[in-house]
Amino acid sequence: MTRWTGVFPAVTTKLREDQSLDLAATQASLDRLIASGVSGVIVLPMLGENASLKASEREAVIRAAREVVAGRVPLLSGLAHVATADALEAARHYESLGAEGLMAFPSIAYKSDPRETAAWYRALGTGCGLPIMIYNNPIAYGVDVTPAILNELADVPGIVCIKEETGDIRRVTDIYNACGDRFSVFCGVDDLLLESVALGVTGWVSGMTNAWPVECVELFNLCAAGNFAAARELYRILTPAFHLDTDVKLVQYIKIAESVTYGAPEWVRAPRLPLVGEERARVLAVIEATVAALAGRPAIRSAA
Repeated sequence: MTRWTGVFPAVTTKLREDQSLDLAATQASLDRLIASGVSGVIVLPMLGENASLKASEREAVIRAAREVVAGRVPLLSGLAHVATADALEAARHYESLGAEGLMAFPSIAYKSDPRETAAWYRALGTGCGLPIMIYNNPIAYGVDVTPAILNELADVPGIVCIKEETGDIRRVTDIYNACGDRFSVFCGVDDLLLESVALGVTGWVSGMTNAWPVECVELFNLCAAGNFAAARELYRILTPAFHLDTDVKLVQYIKIAESVTYGAPEWVRAPRLPLVGEERARVLAVIEATVAALAGRPAIRSAA
């Protein structure tokens, strides 16, 4: 069975000012992430503006990602649809394009009840050939894949992982108590990373890794090695920026962080709009303070 571990950034989709895809910039960001030591990459997550892209654009992103990733790390794609049949069709198509796994949303336009939620993921897990990470974000989508639902899905080999994003740190332990080690559990909230690793998660789907990949990989490795004293020092520096990952405008916020840290384009697809005024100044202040604090740190230490 597939066992994903480590840092899997949810990769932003780079756009030009006219809102067209900037595939070269997207590929450059993927290459930078892999060179920085991430363990996998996820294109077309919510952060990648999946729902705002046309089907042809999603296909182009996966093709471009496959070309640059070139087998160096697992390449996952977000899967966000309304109807089960459409989700299955897309899953099979993404596999043919070179995706090696899926981060599967619940139905993005319907708040399914527990029976329907289990049926949705069972259909995906048995209906395509790719391993699946369940994207559990009840705050955003109103659907909670509870430990009880996970337990119902334990007999579906294709479901291998859950991205835990309830915001309730107790959920990590509840999953292990209900399901043992049947599923890999990934932290899905940047500002709960240290706490989540302390409770046993083995991976991290991260937004701000797009901006600070070296530091985020270092942070995860320090936590995984049990070096929490050093991890706390770095975590406290990064947490103000990590808080930006939990806002409804995380796409704009993280793209600005990428622009500041390495010059990536910050354009977004409408209805999202670029930040202006006081809000932009506030976010930039957090990012610039983080850059300054990181610059004052000693050279990266071993996680051992």
